[in-house]
Amino acid sequence: MAKRKAPRMPRPRRGGSGLGGGDMLSQLQKIQEEMERTQEALAQETVEAAAGGGAVKVVVNGRQEIQSVTIDPEVVDPEDVEILEDMIVAAVREAMGKAGELAAERMGVITGGLGIPGLM
Repeated sequence: MAKRKAPRMPRPRRGGSGLGGGDMLSQLQKIQEEMERTQEALAQETVEAAAGGGAVKVVVNGRQEIQSVTIDPEVVDPEDVEILEDMIVAAVREAMGKAGELAAERMGVITGGLGIPGLM
């Protein structure tokens, strides 16, 4: 009786379209470069949110950095600082949420909606 040879396992390809190939590395480098450009652009884009009927306004850039806080002097009441504090917190939360959505939208274009953890 003749011996059977074990089936040969296919070898991974080098370069080309195989995992870990040069094409994938260059694609990842392009994505990284595009993400860096997008993050730089996000630093220049701003969103604004208001609370208290516009009495408190907060401007935040796409990197979620507060750029300015504007408070209408008419709402500054030394007897009721708590309301002013609440309006500031509400405006900051809304502005940060808008900035997060802006960043996710811009980055989503690059990553194709892959949902990569740790990316804005």
